[in-house]
Amino acid sequence: MSFQHDLRISASALSAQRLRINTISNNLANANTTRTEAGGPYRRQQVVFKPIFEQNLQARIQSLATGSAPQQGQGVQAVALTDDRREGKMVYEPEHPDANDQGYVEYPNVNVVAEMTDMISASRAYEANITATQTIKNMAMKALEIGRG
Repeated sequence: MSFQHDLRISASALSAQRLRINTISNNLANANTTRTEAGGPYRRQQVVFKPIFEQNLQARIQSLATGSAPQQGQGVQAVALTDDRREGKMVYEPEHPDANDQGYVEYPNVNVVAEMTDMISASRAYEANITATQTIKNMAMKALEIGRG
């Protein structure tokens, strides 16, 4: 593996965690939004990730023939931003403009505590990838220093 390869992997993870943090922030900002343009309350969103694998067919065939590790990771990418279809909580507020005939308002399905926990997790993953990127950079600099000497 090269330093550039390692940096690309770390950069993909940084990008993925940034998207995750932005999505969580959007969920928190809309935790009390009872009416959207699409109608109905806001629906919690979540990011779906998938690993990026080497697409070299020859390498895959050779790894299958030798029984070695089949694919080399290339990082991660976001493939979708999906709505959580679980129902929101119903609160009795007959004076609310979005109340139904029985006087209940459906609030978004956003659990603030769970979102904050996810935010901490995403933030720590982002920080870990920054540390990995800095370590890769330091290793590359040390390798250059060895090459000069």
